[in-house]
Amino acid sequence: MKLVIVSGRSGSGKSTALHQLEDLGYYCVDNLPAALLPALVANVAKNPIKLDGDLSLLAVGIDARNRSQDLASFEQILVELKTLGCHTEIVYLDARDEILLSRFSSTRRKHPLSSKERSLDEAIHYEQTLLEPLAIRAQLRIDTSKLSVHDLREQLKSRLGSTAYAATAILLQSFAFKRGVPMDADIVFDVRCLPNPHWEPNLRPLCGLDQPVAEFLSLQPMVAELQSDISNFLKRWIPSLSLSDRSYVTIAIGCTGGQHRSVYMVERLAEDLQTQFGELQKRHRELIDLGAKDAQA
Repeated sequence: MKLVIVSGRSGSGKSTALHQLEDLGYYCVDNLPAALLPALVANVAKNPIKLDGDLSLLAVGIDARNRSQDLASFEQILVELKTLGCHTEIVYLDARDEILLSRFSSTRRKHPLSSKERSLDEAIHYEQTLLEPLAIRAQLRIDTSKLSVHDLREQLKSRLGSTAYAATAILLQSFAFKRGVPMDADIVFDVRCLPNPHWEPNLRPLCGLDQPVAEFLSLQPMVAELQSDISNFLKRWIPSLSLSDRSYVTIAIGCTGGQHRSVYMVERLAEDLQTQFGELQKRHRELIDLGAKDAQA
């Protein structure tokens, strides 16, 4: 049996995530008290939900409306689930504080933890503290700050679409340091030391997916050296992450604007690593924002 626990701060996209999992064939329950998870799993084990062979697929939304003592003892709940033979994955969604504030302001919804004594800003920070036991145990973290509903659904579909207990799924993501490091990054590499195509007038409007930029960077010895170093590091250490029950790893490659060097490096690393790890997922955060290219793989 496979159980996906969807959690995260209010406004981060949990409802969208559960809707997508439902479309993928999961039996979904929203806002279930965490203490009842073992009982739910035990009940389904006696009456399996036939969705794909003999595999039952469950998805449960757990948020800060739970009792604080249940969230604090979440480790023990996970132990109980394991003894029941349940394969559990935690998906934690989050967004930057100012994004969450903006979403609540635009929808005029009341935050579940806000009150006369607790402002919206205080409620958002308090919620983060309450959900920390789930956040630190999450196998998959997704920063939805820059994702549309469609983008979030596509990410979940590509990363959770398989009903099998797959090997570690790897996402390579380019980004701009000036726009902030992705919150969901597990490993971050900085390629700002490389020659910058931005200073070449004919290359400035292009990106790392364009052939002229690729040719420019491929002729720079430093680029090939750094690519080799990063590739060898990942080949050496990603298997160790897999042994520690990591189902998902997000590797972020950053440069100043997230348009040239980081994009090129992600593309080359995907080619380097696919022999050992199979097909990797790619995402170019700033290109999606700019609408420069549909760079989602």
